[in-house]
Amino acid sequence: MTESPNGQPQVPGQGAPGGHNGSAPGGAPPGGETAGARPGTVPDGAAPDGAAPNGARTGGAPRGASVTVRGTHYKWLALSNTTLGMLAATVNASIVIISLPAIFRGIKLNPLTPGNVSYLLWMLMGYLVVSAVLVVTLGRLGDIYGRVRMYNAGFTIFALGALALPFDPLTGPPGALWLIGFRVIQAVGGAMLMANAPAILTDAFPSNQRGTAMGINQVAGISGMFIGLILGGVLAAVDWRLVFLVSVPIGIGGAVWSYLSLREVGVRTPAKIDWVGNITFAIGLIALLAGITYGLLPYGGHSMGWTSPLVLSGILGGLAMLVVFCIVELRVAAPMFDLHLMRIRAFAAGISATLLASIARGGLQFMLIIWLQGIWLPLHGYDFKDTPLWAGIFLLPLTGGFVVSGPVSGWLSDKHGARWFASGGLLVSALAFAGLLFIPTDFSYPEFAVLIFVAGAGMGLFSAPNAAGIMNSVPAKQRGAASGMLATFQNSGFVLSIGIFFTLMIAGLAATLPSTLTHGLAAQGVPHAIAFKIGSLPPVGSLFAAFLGYNPVAQLLGPTGILTHLPASHVALLTGKVFFPQLISGPFHHGLNIVFVMAICLLIIASGVSLLRGGRYVHEEQVPAEQPEGAGQTALERSARA
Repeated sequence: MTESPNGQPQVPGQGAPGGHNGSAPGGAPPGGETAGARPGTVPDGAAPDGAAPNGARTGGAPRGASVTVRGTHYKWLALSNTTLGMLAATVNASIVIISLPAIFRGIKLNPLTPGNVSYLLWMLMGYLVVSAVLVVTLGRLGDIYGRVRMYNAGFTIFALGALALPFDPLTGPPGALWLIGFRVIQAVGGAMLMANAPAILTDAFPSNQRGTAMGINQVAGISGMFIGLILGGVLAAVDWRLVFLVSVPIGIGGAVWSYLSLREVGVRTPAKIDWVGNITFAIGLIALLAGITYGLLPYGGHSMGWTSPLVLSGILGGLAMLVVFCIVELRVAAPMFDLHLMRIRAFAAGISATLLASIARGGLQFMLIIWLQGIWLPLHGYDFKDTPLWAGIFLLPLTGGFVVSGPVSGWLSDKHGARWFASGGLLVSALAFAGLLFIPTDFSYPEFAVLIFVAGAGMGLFSAPNAAGIMNSVPAKQRGAASGMLATFQNSGFVLSIGIFFTLMIAGLAATLPSTLTHGLAAQGVPHAIAFKIGSLPPVGSLFAAFLGYNPVAQLLGPTGILTHLPASHVALLTGKVFFPQLISGPFHHGLNIVFVMAICLLIIASGVSLLRGGRYVHEEQVPAEQPEGAGQTALERSARA
């Protein structure tokens, strides 16, 4: 085996007569030539005469279907359908974030009461945790039973979960458990959509158009996060049940459309389900992510719960179980996820950069929301209860940057490869975050808008080429598992990010907020003992209050009864729009600087990792389709030694 100029393994015989760049010899049937394919070649990922690469079979398609299916009409149908699926899944992930105050009022539950904070956390994080755990398994099941079949089932399950949520008949903790339970069901459907959508696109599009397709799909996914913020704010102002009801027509319509329009055209690889791998992966990742989630809660007099035996056992036990998972996957005949894929440099570098970028981006989104809701918007005259909606609106430039750059970078990466666009995009985002370090907490909005637009544009430059590069690098029969792993790294990175950035922020606040809050309250007539007690409370309560659109001072002083004994002018000042933002702005800016520096470091490291992927690499151009079954696996195993 030799090595191509980008350092990827090159199989002998590539470029031989009759097969350009590793494609199979022979031409497509008359009239069946694929868009983007050259005369006399078989489209990427398809084998001659309807056979599937590496000895696998297509999903019940008629002979020759894999050659003819990539017509102009079908690939755009697949793109529009999977884009709707990604939009539905990501809108649903964020629409609840902005609507939580209205939802908890609707079920008559105060989420900031110490005993109820766990309901808040699982409403906030449960969807992400469940989808992160399941996407690899569901992607692998797509490889075995058919990606379109799993995708269709995902839309159906998503719609059923959405149908039950608005009709919650309970209140209090049982009402919260009803919502959390059906959100978990929705997350299963959403995971089916996210796990199989990139694989369906990779099957439908030739390699020289996948970056464009991934760009549009990724833009829909990221845009959905911010559309959900705005839509949730608008609907929650009318009725909290509408927040869940809006997903019903999308789920039902998407399910019907996908059943009617999509068909199995990719490679299916019949295999036994790797039960041991699935179970160890699920237990390990659930324990790890749940441990991180509960680490945000105070424990034993500490501002956070990282010393809690439950948290430590979850994190350490989860990591140990994931090590067991890796050992299992190296030993079973048909693994849930083939770890030999990590020997493909383009895949390993792309998936690692995905995790680092997701950690840098995810929690930062929450920090920007808290910055706007807790400080900037109240200082500019917005009521606390209205800040969730307006925070979503004022963050639109972040989405705009992604929407502008995502499709363009995807299209360019089809021609020039993912390496420089992905790595450059991460550096652009790092520069934007560096710019945010130098603006005050009460900033001028135009400069803030420009900086977050640049940050979004950098993420758009990275996401589409990176996703296309990852999916191009794997064998056709493992695209579902690779797609699931991509989604797992994105979702897990988001949960890890929230844990990391909230910890850094709370650590920064804990250093300065207690004394600042104590002196500020005492100056307005609050007895020193009460002021000291409130100042000593864990900062996480104030952060969550600001995040949910509550007035933090009113939440802190209300239970003490002191507000009824203070002069009206002092009460108006303490519970007004200015007192808390001005009080917290100094400590918050200190914590924010720590967070931004951490994000910048992660983005720079991710950029360096992304550079390691090499030049443009498409697996089916490197491993000829006519190789016998097992040759692709042999090539993977030999690539580490090449």
